[in-house]
Amino acid sequence: MNYLADILSYSSLFCGFLCVVLSLEGHIVLACWLILLAVIFDGLDGQIARLNRVPSEYGKELDSLIDVVSFGMAPAILAYIFIYRDFYVLSVLSLFIYLLACVVRLARYNITTKHNSVNCFAGLPTTVGGGMLVAFVLMSIRSGRANLPHYSPFLFLGMVLILSYLMVSRIRYLNLDGLRLFLGKRLNLAVVLFIAAFLACALLRKTGAFVFGAFLIYLLFSPFVVKRLDSKSSPIRM
Repeated sequence: MNYLADILSYSSLFCGFLCVVLSLEGHIVLACWLILLAVIFDGLDGQIARLNRVPSEYGKELDSLIDVVSFGMAPAILAYIFIYRDFYVLSVLSLFIYLLACVVRLARYNITTKHNSVNCFAGLPTTVGGGMLVAFVLMSIRSGRANLPHYSPFLFLGMVLILSYLMVSRIRYLNLDGLRLFLGKRLNLAVVLFIAAFLACALLRKTGAFVFGAFLIYLLFSPFVVKRLDSKSSPIRM
């Protein structure tokens, strides 16, 4: 089972590497979808790894190193090439801060022991950070790089800094196990509705907005869901 999880991790790494190559070649749309595919591989990797009752330290370290590439470096390079193009000090600095936040968040995760709450992460997952960066680019592509609103680079810069802070913060966000627990019997219905909404947006050529909106909903409401799950699991004190 661990071999399958490792293969999925390697697939995520390949997506991140190929994203950088295609970004440099100007194939921005395909590069964006490769990062979103890496998000899927990363989620499957984690779920399969949990099926093995014996934890793999190798798998944990491997996953974090790959996440730095696929959700740190690759989205930063992709976004820089599309949004900024020319050298711009603030953009370089903000994207480096984002990459540094990814590294710090993953390093902290690797040395953090499991606590009583196994349904959440401390800090925004790097998959969400990287996903939001490329979703922003996907939304901007319809306007064309030459026709981006003048405020887009500054809006993007602000988003990068906010995501960087959230990744190294102590704010708790749901993991897939917590999401499954929260949805309960509604899980299958939620999956069907999500797929239907995605297909509808694809037909309307609004997939970038849909993906960005899905990540934004997770970012905004996930901490409240974690608190709700905590309140349900906490024993009543007399």
